Parts: sequence; structure tokens; C-alpha cells
Amino acid sequence: MLAGWKNLRAAVPAPFLATLGLGAGFLAFVAWDQSHWWRIKEDYSFGWLVPFFVLFVVHDRWARIAASLGACAAPGSPRAGGWEKWLLRFAVFGTLAGGVLMFLLGAFYRAGAGTSQPGTLALTLGMVGILLPLLFLNAPEPEPGTPGTLPAASARQGIFSDARVQLTAWFLFPVLIWLVSAPMVSAVETQLNLALLRRVVVVVAFVFDLLGVAIEQQGNILALPNGNVGVEDACSGIRSLTGCLFAGSFLAAVFLDSFPRKVALVAAALFLAFLTNLGRSLFLTAWAYQYGPNAIEGTVHDVAGYAVLGLTVVGLLCLLPIFNLKFDLRSADAEAAS
Repeated sequence: MLAGWKNLRAAVPAPFLATLGLGAGFLAFVAWDQSHWWRIKEDYSFGWLVPFFVLFVVHDRWARIAASLGACAAPGSPRAGGWEKWLLRFAVFGTLAGGVLMFLLGAFYRAGAGTSQPGTLALTLGMVGILLPLLFLNAPEPEPGTPGTLPAASARQGIFSDARVQLTAWFLFPVLIWLVSAPMVSAVETQLNLALLRRVVVVVAFVFDLLGVAIEQQGNILALPNGNVGVEDACSGIRSLTGCLFAGSFLAAVFLDSFPRKVALVAAALFLAFLTNLGRSLFLTAWAYQYGPNAIEGTVHDVAGYAVLGLTVVGLLCLLPIFNLKFDLRSADAEAAS
């Protein structure tokens, strides 16, 4: 164990190692604060997996993190130059100042009102605003006077070529994923629930009307010949939406390297969540139409809900090989020329 600690100290500079320790403390505090909502709100019960997935992602990326640390300290390490340098500085220090203020706001809110959704969200936003800039600011710098170090013109690059930005990017998932497991403010959650509910009810009524099945929409209630089916908040799909957002983010972080492809997979997760939840609502309505509204309570309702998550994860796993495809246009042009 002592040898492992010495190897870690040798691979990671002391300031960055201290930042990682401070970040672990922030994450532990945020996990403790969010665990209240993971326990009482089923929509966020997946949050219990977040700490373990964060540890796995950091462990999985450690070799690349160490390589990025070396790239930051290497002679001629690229840094943003010109107006992009000042834009980057403004973004880093502005985010840090905003994060400190937000974290203090959440701490005071929690101290006065106890555990609350606004307080938890403020603490989480503050943690994100503090931790990412600290990782950037404590990235190692090249030795002063080393040949090839800044301000050599060849080392001045754009923002995304900056070695410190590339190092910080490896920690985006471990830091930002806590925003997914944090509960939304009640007003936002209510509006999102209503928006999803309206779309689900309208599409279900339209499909059954298209099939020539007698059904009438009355607000969030579907009137069937043998009774009414109420589409409640639990059927809006927000639970599958948050769960699939977490699953898509994790799969994108582990299996995809390109940032645009990561974003595309997360977007696909949200679309699949809505699509599978719509299929669940159609199935339950058809079941109620055939066997009566009471027949969809209990086991049938719960199994259909878990099937939504399962089908979405399977769909994302099937999409991964497609998102990982790499097309070499130069090889195709060479084959066409030959």
C-alpha cells in the first residue's frame, strides 16, 4: 500500500493530488446530501449507483489522466493564446466565482430550511462550478526556462487544444453526472411532468383513433368503453427519462471517445426513453381496453415500467457499435482511384 501511495505521488503533482482529495470531499458531501432524495423519490433511486460508476470511470481513465498530466508539464505544452486565452480565463474564474456563491447559497439554505430540493440543487451546481475550475487551475505547468515552453508561438493553440482543458475534460462525467442524480426544483419538475403527460395522452389517443378503436380523451383521462384510465404523473416518463439519461451518459463516457458522439448517444437515450415510455402507455391502454382498467394495476403496471428501462438500455447497447464506426474516406478514395 505504501508503494502504491509513492507511485501515485510520483505520477501526480502535489497540487493536483490535493485538488483530487478536495474534490473527493466535495463529492462525498454532495452524495450524502442527495442520498435523502435517492431514498424517498423513486425517480432518483438510480443515484445509489452514481458513486460507484464515478469511481469506475476515474479508474478506467486513469492511464489517460496520467498521460494528460504529463502533457501539461511537457516542454512546449500547448496553451490557448490571444483572445482565446482571455476568454478561457474569464470562463474559468467566472465559473469558479459562481460556483462558490452557489455552494454558499445552498449551504445557507440547507442550514435554515433543512434538506430541500432547491438547497440540494444549489449545492450540486456549486460543487460543479468549483471543482472543474480547480482541476484546470492546478494542472501542472512546464518548468520555467525549459526550452520550448511558453510563450513560444508554436505552443499557442485554441481553447480546445489547451493541454489543461484536455486534462479537465477527463473529469466531465465524474463531476457533471451529479447534476442528473440531483432532484430538480419542484416547479421545473412539475412543468416537465405536465409537458410529458400531455404528449403521451395526445399520442395514445391519436393512435387508437387512427386504428378505429373507440376512445375519448378528457384531459389526462382516457375514456374507454369499459371504464376510464387516468394517466398519472408516474406515467409521464420522467423516471425513465432521468434513469436513461444516467445510463446514456455512463455508456458514452466509457465506450465513446468523440465528444459529438457522446452527445449524440445521450440524445438517443432521451429519445429512446420517450419512445419506450410511449410504447408502455399504448400497451397499458390496450390491456385496459381488453381486460378493464383495474387489470393494469399492480404487476402488469410495474413490469411494463421496468421493461421501459430494460429496452432503452438494450437499445443503447445496440447503438454503441454504430456510434463507434470510423470511416476512413482517404482509404475509400484510394480504392476508388485504383
